[in-house]
Amino acid sequence: MSALTLLVVDDHPVVRDGIVGMVGSAEDIEVVGEASDGAEAVALAEVLAPDVVLMDLRMPRMDGVAALREFARRGIGSRVVVLTTFDADADALPAIAAGATGYLLKDASRDELLAAIRGAAAGKTVLAPAVASRLVDRVRAPEASLLTPRELEVLGLVADGATNRAAGDRLHLSEGTVKTHLLSIYAKLGVGDRASAVAEGFRRGLLDTTR
Repeated sequence: MSALTLLVVDDHPVVRDGIVGMVGSAEDIEVVGEASDGAEAVALAEVLAPDVVLMDLRMPRMDGVAALREFARRGIGSRVVVLTTFDADADALPAIAAGATGYLLKDASRDELLAAIRGAAAGKTVLAPAVASRLVDRVRAPEASLLTPRELEVLGLVADGATNRAAGDRLHLSEGTVKTHLLSIYAKLGVGDRASAVAEGFRRGLLDTTR
């Protein structure tokens, strides 16, 4: 039986070396390449066609979520497991929505990492326990609690026609923070832009129809 192939993507060489060292003794896994950002990962994945890509989330030039979307756009069939230090919903949900097969935290043990790589290669979804439990809570939660109170405020202002800057001024937030809230809203509602978010907000009863 041939070894499954792995591409390791992280902008820190020390982290890449550590991952390669962890999986190096596994006879059924072969590291075929390393990349330092999402753009390089996309280029290498097209050439190497690895079974699994183990990818960091926050990287320069192109981050993990953008790379995942580019994988989908180009029809790259490699399974992607995100390996990151970030377990917040605003990080995990967009990655999973963009097509990640797995989402692990960097404090995972060697056995957990190897199991995730093997599971992803077999088409199984592998999630860090903290991430999995929150996703389950979201599925079980009523629609009204899907968005945080602050996200509901941002969505309401957007529905009223406010720009990011205007919404930030109203809520005493920076324009960048408003944008972060919007990206989280998009991920939670499964949409890709402001207009769609507003329409979905009305459809789900998150916005007052008398606006």
